[in-house]
Amino acid sequence: MNIISKCWHLASIFRKNVPQEETLPPVLRLAETQLLEYLDGQRKAFTVPVMPDGTAFSKAVWQQLQRIPYGETLTYGALAAALGNPKAARAVGGACHRNPIGIFIPCHRVVGSGGALTGFAGGLELKRRLLALEAAGKENARC
Repeated sequence: MNIISKCWHLASIFRKNVPQEETLPPVLRLAETQLLEYLDGQRKAFTVPVMPDGTAFSKAVWQQLQRIPYGETLTYGALAAALGNPKAARAVGGACHRNPIGIFIPCHRVVGSGGALTGFAGGLELKRRLLALEAAGKENARC
């Protein structure tokens, strides 16, 4: 499945099992709209309220992930240091792996030391493409 198919599949999840005559709840309509805007390069940040369930540590990691600017990356180690525990890089990776709301909570922006692309629930190709999408959007914003 290519990047476009995977991303459209994510968007279609919002419509799954909803009869045509029914409408989506407003928060899901907002999420669908914002995801499509992001994929079209028109959105740099999400305003959809997200409250994923997890441990206190995972929630802290997910909050930090939302602070990584569009088009930028941060290493697992730097994220651990930002949380006050520079030796917790592996634990940060585990929390990223458990992120239930990828893209909205941008774990694709976290890379290994030296910028290496490492683990991503959607696969490294999708991570590579999301980072490329953001890099192109950031470059276009400078023009």
